[in-house]
Amino acid sequence: MKKALAAIALGAAAVLTLSGCTDSAAPSATSTATDDPGSGELQTVRVAALPIAETGALWGAIDEGIFEAHGLEIEVVPAQGGANAIPALLSGDIQFAIGQPFGPIRADLQDLGVVIVGNYANSLADGDDVNAVVALGDSGIARPADLAGKKVSVNTLGAAGDLTIRKAVQDDGGDPSTIEFVEVAFPDVPAQLEAGTMDAAWAPDPFRAMIVGGGGVSVVAPYQATIPGLTVLTNITTQKLLDEDPELVEAYAAAMSEALEWAAGNEEAVRSAIATNLEIPEEAAAGITLPEFTWELEGAGIEELGALALEFEYIESEPDYSRLIQQQ
Repeated sequence: MKKALAAIALGAAAVLTLSGCTDSAAPSATSTATDDPGSGELQTVRVAALPIAETGALWGAIDEGIFEAHGLEIEVVPAQGGANAIPALLSGDIQFAIGQPFGPIRADLQDLGVVIVGNYANSLADGDDVNAVVALGDSGIARPADLAGKKVSVNTLGAAGDLTIRKAVQDDGGDPSTIEFVEVAFPDVPAQLEAGTMDAAWAPDPFRAMIVGGGGVSVVAPYQATIPGLTVLTNITTQKLLDEDPELVEAYAAAMSEALEWAAGNEEAVRSAIATNLEIPEEAAAGITLPEFTWELEGAGIEELGALALEFEYIESEPDYSRLIQQQ
């Protein structure tokens, strides 16, 4: 198991390295599109996204030509989490990010002008969920309360992952204050678990499936245990872009809405895109649990997440949801 997990994790990490990482000094996209997508002139738009299975909807829709039909050429910029992409949004290095809503919640409290303009994917309210806390089979960790006193990894500290894990542990009778959370990028989770650098890890597919399929344990699906159906990823931009280039935001919103509707109805194409872009076997991609792909933010649970963050003192007050959430 150890060699297999390490090999797959190295392949996924290589994808992250080779698929176009940039820094904030890279040139931002210039507005070169015309009002007529049929003119053949495309506007390059840089979008930060995580190297996880959910991004299959974006990769697949790009291959399908959906964004091109709306006059857009999408450059996917790998990111570790939504919060990590916010500085690049504010600098103009990227125009949009696909990430957790918790980063924008914090940004709104700092009046940074970060806006959620659409949903991307929701977790599943029942059955196997799209992410879970996992541990090795011989770890002795079997239920949420067992995570008390343990070292647990998340991709971004102080966000929806560790927040919902704390709540799940509390609800199971454990003391969430005793958990030591560490930040580990998702592609590194299998190897780091095997190395013993942490006791358990919060991970989405394909990394969750790798660990469980290799004899590991799914301890808890924290979103499902706390806010069933909570959004996994949202589409994020800045108020500045909304004000200065509303045509671009409108085109992106229309394209992404169509892309997510296409993804919801074309699971096989999405799985094929996952296999190609994460360089995993097609049979592995076939077993991945896909989220509910949707552009609509209604029922996404963002305000419930904010209330939970306030309860656990992650934030001192709730954000102004009327300016934070602006469905396009």
